[in-house]
Order: sequence, then structure tokens, then C-alpha cells
Amino acid sequence: MSMSARPRAQSSASKANKETKVPAAEPPVLVRAPKTAEQAEAEPVEIPESLLGPITDFGNVITLERGRSDHTLAAYESDLRQCAAHLARAGVRDWKQANAAQATDWLYSLSGDDFAVASLARKLSALRMFARHLVRESVRPDDFTTLMQGPKLVRRVPGTLSAAEVERLLAAPAGGDAFALRDRAMLELFYASGLRVSELAGLTLQQVDLENGFLRVFGKGSKERVVPVGTKAAEALRVYLDAGRGAFVKSKTGSALFLSERGGALSRKTLWYLVQKYAAAAGIARGVKPHQLRHSFATHLLGGGADLRAIQEMLGHANLATTQIYTTVDDRRLVEQHTKFHPRNQD
Repeated sequence: MSMSARPRAQSSASKANKETKVPAAEPPVLVRAPKTAEQAEAEPVEIPESLLGPITDFGNVITLERGRSDHTLAAYESDLRQCAAHLARAGVRDWKQANAAQATDWLYSLSGDDFAVASLARKLSALRMFARHLVRESVRPDDFTTLMQGPKLVRRVPGTLSAAEVERLLAAPAGGDAFALRDRAMLELFYASGLRVSELAGLTLQQVDLENGFLRVFGKGSKERVVPVGTKAAEALRVYLDAGRGAFVKSKTGSALFLSERGGALSRKTLWYLVQKYAAAAGIARGVKPHQLRHSFATHLLGGGADLRAIQEMLGHANLATTQIYTTVDDRRLVEQHTKFHPRNQD
């Protein structure tokens, strides 16, 4: 009896063991990491028309009333749309709700990116102009950017080419074909006149007066100024106009001075490429940017004894303080010369 009961007991125990269920392990809980400020800024956001509309109005004002270029307009609108996107992420629905803290937060969010200090300063400048526009248009009663502080700008001494480097650069376009004639005239005029890249690209035949030796240039804000051409540049231009420009003319070609292979005006991008191409051909190892020809123009004039006010007028600077940066370059050259040649500096 007891022996027959034992197997049944074992059987019951075995059955119990088989029926006992081990609780399954719970799946891990996935916790999403909080977004960083950079990730939040990168996400697209729908900007309400109440933020975009005033930006469009502002663009029309600075174009029609102040004569700002298309390039400047595009930069300002891009900056303001970027600010509007930041405000929209913060829940701001129109410019009446914007405040200095939010705008400052926008600039700080960009400071961790690859924006140069000058770019951040330009963005703040655009926002300040826009804020004043909102007050003038009675969109809001106050300027919300008044208490904002911008990044500190350190004015860099502009890079220049030596006179010998300029000579090699101007001689780089070799040959007598239309491309060489065009590029030689372009480089000669670039250095002889100190034009901005956009001004050079926008030159027309009507702006050139070779008989009297000057150009009529429309610079920033469509301000007109007269710039001397110089004998070498005038000669190169005459050769290009007589024997080179006609090769680029097409049925729809306008009055642009420097033409591309397709018959249109040379673009700023192409001018950048050509300057760098010929700088490399001239054996100038360091990178050469088109603006360095403008800097070299001013520095070499100042070094030769030209009046600072005259250089200011030729460059089209609104303030003399902007032109005075070239005195730093010339002062540095004087220090170098003193160190090299003064008897008390010799070992």
C-alpha cells in the first residue's frame, strides 16, 4: 500500500513540476534620449505666414527704397527665415510675440555650428534692421533687438599679394585666343580698379569710358562712383573689345563687358575660378581669392603715397574707418622694412 502510494506521489510531484511555469522575462523598456538643441534646430518646422509675410515686405522695402542687391536681399531673407523657424519651434506665432531672449537664444544656437563671427554679426544686423522695419510699419511698438549684444568682431588685416606676385598673375593668361584676351583684360581691370567681384561681373559696355580712362561703377546700395582704369588695363580692354569679345557674342547677348562661352555675363563663381586658376599657373602657392586683388590695389596705392581719402572714394567705402584697415597693412610693411634694414637691428 505504501509502496504503491509512493510512485503516485512521485508522479504527482513530477506532474506538478511540469505544470509549474517560470515567468518570462519582461522586454526592456526603450527610453528615447532627449533631443539636443542642435537636433531640434535641424528638424523642419512649419513657419506660419504671420512670421513669413513681414519678411517678404521687408525684402521689398530694402530692394525698392534702399537699392540693395539681389545677393544682399537673399542673404537677409535667409537669415530672417532661419530666425523665424527658431521662433516657430518656440511656439511664437507672430512677430508681436518675439522678444530679445528668444532672438539671443537663436544666435547662441548657431554659435556652436560652423558659422564665422562675421556671419553671426551679419545675421544680427539683418534682424536689427528688420525689427526697426516692424516698428516703422506699426507691426509692434518697440524694437525687441535693442538690448541684444552681438559677437565681438576682430577686424582682420586683409591678405594681399606682393607687386611681384601681381605681375606674375597678370601675365598668366598666355596666348592670343579670345579666352586669353578676355581673361587678361579681366585681371588687369580687376587689379587696376579695385572693384568688388560683383561689380566686375556686372560691368556693361556703357560703364566703360576708355577715351577718358575711367569706369562708372554701381556699388553697394547702387551708389555710383567713378574709378580710374589705368593705361595697362585700358590697353588690355581695347585688345579684348577689338579682337576677343566678338567670339563670345550670341544672338541673345546683351551689353555685359566680360562674356562667357555661352554669350552671357561671366558669373561671380566663374571669376573666382579664373583668379584661382591663374594664381596656380603663376606659381602662387597660397590660395588666392578675388578680393585679394582689391586689397592689393588699395595697399599698393597707399604704399606708393596715394591719399587715403582718394583710396576710400575709389573703393566705394562709405566710412573712412573701413579704408584705414589698409594703413595697418602698410604700417606692418614699414616695421618689416625697419627691422630688415636699420643698422641698429643688424647683428
